[in-house]
Amino acid sequence: MADYIQVITTVEHREDAERISRALVEARLAACVQIVGPVTSTYHWRGNIETAQEWQCWIKSRRDRYDAIERAIRKQHPYEVPEILAVPVIAGGADYLTWLDGEVAGE
Repeated sequence: MADYIQVITTVEHREDAERISRALVEARLAACVQIVGPVTSTYHWRGNIETAQEWQCWIKSRRDRYDAIERAIRKQHPYEVPEILAVPVIAGGADYLTWLDGEVAGE
């Protein structure tokens, strides 16, 4: 069985989230990308505490696709330092994981 991951990235505008999501799914780097938001983020940036509304992309894929996913996100992402975090999936419905494998593999 392949190792599965969920990659999370956050952008300022919904249009950016939609563009990144479509690019990842079209390239078969992700089986599914969910766009969640807006969410409120509070963070340190250049010596200040900032608060912003953002949109999250939750990217469902396989571990072996991570490097390509990161490259694709960085190519499309408007931030100087984008959030790109991969979280391992330790369990999942067998039918869902089979579907995910097939979609990422292009089957």
